[in-house]
Parts: sequence; structure tokens; C-alpha cells
Amino acid sequence: MTSLATDSARIHESLGAEFFDTATPADFPRAELRFRNDRWAARVGLDSLSDADWIRHFGRFEPLPGNMPTPLALRYHGHQFRAYNPDLGDGRGFLFAQLRDAVDGRLLDLGTKGSGQTRWSRGADGRLTLKGALREILATEMLEALGVYTSKTFSVIETGEALTRGDEPSPTRSAVLTRLSHSHIRIGSFQRLAALGNHDATRRLADHCVAHYWPEAAGTDPVAGLYDQIVTAVARLGAEWFAAGFVHGVLNTDNINITGESFDYGPWRFLDRFDPAFTAAYFDQTGLYCFARQPEALVWNLARLGECLIPIASREAIEPRFNDFAERFHAALERQTFARLGLLTPATPASRELMHRFWGAMQETRPPFQRIFLDLLAARPEGIAASPLRPLYETATWAEVIEGLRELAPAPGLEAALAIRPEAPETMVIEEVEAIWAPIAESDDWGPLREKIARVRAFGAFTAALGLLRGPNGRPRHVPIA
Repeated sequence: MTSLATDSARIHESLGAEFFDTATPADFPRAELRFRNDRWAARVGLDSLSDADWIRHFGRFEPLPGNMPTPLALRYHGHQFRAYNPDLGDGRGFLFAQLRDAVDGRLLDLGTKGSGQTRWSRGADGRLTLKGALREILATEMLEALGVYTSKTFSVIETGEALTRGDEPSPTRSAVLTRLSHSHIRIGSFQRLAALGNHDATRRLADHCVAHYWPEAAGTDPVAGLYDQIVTAVARLGAEWFAAGFVHGVLNTDNINITGESFDYGPWRFLDRFDPAFTAAYFDQTGLYCFARQPEALVWNLARLGECLIPIASREAIEPRFNDFAERFHAALERQTFARLGLLTPATPASRELMHRFWGAMQETRPPFQRIFLDLLAARPEGIAASPLRPLYETATWAEVIEGLRELAPAPGLEAALAIRPEAPETMVIEEVEAIWAPIAESDDWGPLREKIARVRAFGAFTAALGLLRGPNGRPRHVPIA
């Protein structure tokens, strides 16, 4: 297990005790393995674990060999719906282990959700519903398939407790989830230090982030360089969400991490049809985090991070990076939009205008979101002719866009993608999620979930061929070989 090398095992712990609290996992009455992500287990050297060993590590949380001896509940603050909350922190999860990606050497975290109470639980039970875990599996699998830089659901184990929740029928089944991501350091991690006025610790955390996550930022002004990298990564994340038709639902500052990954899924939704005002969370009554306002939410959060870094850098160093968010977002959206269509991005004023006309047509006609990208793949006449939406594409609004798409060069992987192009797009609307949950709740039938994951991963192979799978700043995307 080369990925479990001791050089990575206690990197976060090296920051010092003021950044975390030790945590004790809950003693669950039962541990039944429901999902193990064998693709990513192979990537990080854990595929040889038997199911019994898997449960020991990810249901009972016995330390991995040579890794962290004690779980760490991380400390952070955050703005929740723009209201500052100093009483956050890992309240039902902890950092369990740190690994090295065996392919590219990057640092990886294994973190939990539903693993029990910590110092930061604020009276809550520290648990996760089984349905909530199922929703995280589906969110991460679909986002990965659509080329979004996302955390991975690594493990789900049912824990045998009956939970009471106000937003779903209770009592309901419980689970513990383990997430694989590149960092659990959040914007809120810096906000906590700024609120405490601890500039030395802010500097230490920034240096830690440069050393272990953003070595590209090293230089004469590493703090400004770090902020520059984070702005780019977060802008790309927002563009990837937009092109995927994804609504996170709760874009608080504790849900945005410094590696620009999508994680911690609660009331998420994928659009059925293009709808700028669609809001995922029933409690977001003002639409603060609706689909079209997600870029605004991200830039607001980045402003909060910039405020934390100015005291250890300077306003003159931070503001230009912040002011460049819109350009970085639109450049990433242009690339991601055309990549989904099997086309290259020339990055010219004309291609930028074409990208805006494409999304303008989406807003004007509000078609089925995922269907559009499959029908208009490389703007091929045969694909359009065979589509049930053909009358829509013959309207003046779409005909002009399609004509512009035909002037773009095809992506290098287009022919490979066409060879495995599905007849219909893979979707993940809420009705599908409920249909997958129903047989589990009624008869413990997990077959529909397994079938859906297989279809989503096959769709992911198609999108990967189109060139969607690139990480922040153009690095190769972290996707295991199928």
C-alpha cells in the first residue's frame, strides 16, 4: 500500500493542536457494508482489504496501518446564508486518514460524515441518515461523470440506529459515510483564525496549504499566490457546476475548500430543464443559492477569504486576484461548455460570444438540460435529425447557435466518444433519487442503486473521452482507469 506512506499520515496533525480536537468514533450497534468505491480504493492502494477489514476501518474506524492513530475533528467558523457562525467545526465527522495518490503523488484525505458526536456537535446526534448517504453516493458519482471536480463517496456502512429527523419520515435508518477528497481545509478554517486575531496561525495555515496543496503558489509572495490558485480553482468549480446543471444548495463558507472541490452534499439537485431560478434547499426561501446565483455566492465567499489573507499579505496583492474571478469563471465555462459538446475552445471574442448565445438559447427555450449536450454533440446533422427535440433546433434561436458550433474544431477524443455515445443522456433528477431509495426503504433492494451507478460510470467514460476530466489549472483529472 504505497499510498499509505508515513510521510502523509500525520500532515494535518503537524499544524498543531489549535487547529483540531481529537475525536472518538461512535460505537454503532451494527455495521453492514452498503457501498465501497472499489475504483478509488484501487487508486489509493486499499482495494486488497476484505469486506471485514473494510468494516473495521470504515465502520469501526480502527486506524489504517501506519496512519493517523486518532481521528481529528477540524476547527472552523463560517458564514451560513451570510450570517457569521463561530460555533461550527466538525460536528458529525472527522479527518480519519491522509494518503498519497499512487498515480500523481497528491495528498488525499479520508474524512467522515455521521461518525458520531464531537466537541462541535452543538447538541446534535452526530449521525447521518442512510438516505442522506445514498444521496451523497448519487451526487458524487454523477458529478464525477459530468467532469466536475468533486469529492468521492468512498464508503457507506449502515449502522443500525433509528434516527429522528424533521425533514424526512422518522424513525429512519442510519449510516456512516467516508469521503475521499484532496483537502478538508475550508474558507471557514481561515475565518476562524481571523476572528481570533491570530495572524501567526493564519500564516502557518497558508504556508501549510502552499506546501501540501498548492506548490505552484510558492514564490516571492506565497500568500497572494495561494489566493490566486484558490480563486482559479473555485471559479472553475462554479463553471463546472453550471455546465453540469448542478445546484449545490448550501454554499456557505464552510462548504468551500481550498482545493476547489465540490463536497458535503445536502439538499442538492440537478436541473431537469434549464431554470436559472431553481433552488435546491427548501429552506432557501430567498433563492440565495439558486442555480444562476451560484457564481455570485462563490465570489462572495472568496471575498471573505481575501479579508482573512490581507493582514498577512496586502490589499494590493489580494484585490487583483479577486477582481479577476468573473473572467476566470467565464473562461472556464466556455471551455467546459464546448467540451461537453465535443468541441475545442478557441478562446476568442467570437467563441465567448457564441458561448453566451448558447446559454441565452437555453434560458429562452428551457429545454431538457442533459439532452441538449447529447443531441448537439459536435453539431452533427445526424444527431440533430434523430432527436425528439428536432423542431426546437430548427427555430431561429437554436439554428444560429448550431451554425456557430459547426465552425469550431472537434475535440481530439470526439471519435472515441462517438463510439460509446449513449442513445439517451444519463440524468439524476430528484424523482430518480426517490425511485432508487424506495425499494431500499421498502424491501432492502439495492439492485436499482447498483444499476444506476453502472450506467452513470458508463456515461462518465463517454464524457471523459470528450476531454472534460481536467483538474484545477489544467492538471490531469483525478479519475481512476475504468
